[in-house]
Amino acid sequence: MDRRGFLECTAGLSAAASLPAWAANAMPKEYGRALLVNERGDPLRAAELKPQLNYVFHYPFEATPVFLLDLGRPVAGHALVTQDRQTYNWPGGVGRNRSIVAFSAICAHQLVYPTREVSFISFRKTRAQRGVQDGLIHCCAEHSQYDPAKGAQVLSGPAKQPLCAVLLAHDAKADTLTAYGTLGGELFDEFFRKYEMKLSLDVGAKAKNAVKGQSVVRELDKFCRNSIQC
Repeated sequence: MDRRGFLECTAGLSAAASLPAWAANAMPKEYGRALLVNERGDPLRAAELKPQLNYVFHYPFEATPVFLLDLGRPVAGHALVTQDRQTYNWPGGVGRNRSIVAFSAICAHQLVYPTREVSFISFRKTRAQRGVQDGLIHCCAEHSQYDPAKGAQVLSGPAKQPLCAVLLAHDAKADTLTAYGTLGGELFDEFFRKYEMKLSLDVGAKAKNAVKGQSVVRELDKFCRNSIQC
């Protein structure tokens, strides 16, 4: 991670709550840098993102989806804990308004994720039938709900930890976004074990390949044929 990326990652940590003394720290995990691009292959400008609309890209592996969201308001850092009692400070939003966030789109409960055919998990601008509030990421499988404004903290349902955060660097001059790592409880190994056969059919031999250079961002409704609402 370069100095700019490190500073962006750590910005906002002073706003986070203090962490429990008993827990070990979960450190950011670096992966290859991937510039976010649109479907034409051009660098995606952060200003092009529509507030509170689901976008998806893949990172850090070719088969692991990520939600990209512009929440439409500044988002401060937040202190969180993984299922195995590792603590970490999520740095908050990036971009000119510090409103852009990214999280693994793999549910922390049953590893539900958006596919080309269907998605049972997505950000909901307004509350779902069983929702506790507006503006949450909701998984219909067992109704786990995550707050993207608080680092995808679990607000309800059986999930035992927040969604893994994907770290983004914002180039203020070019207004571009680059993914460079993760923070929090990764579930990639479990994901690949559970869906090995399906991923081999959907993605092929490159499913576990690291994303390199760039990753294409699409609106979820264009990526997925059927986004389930519940």
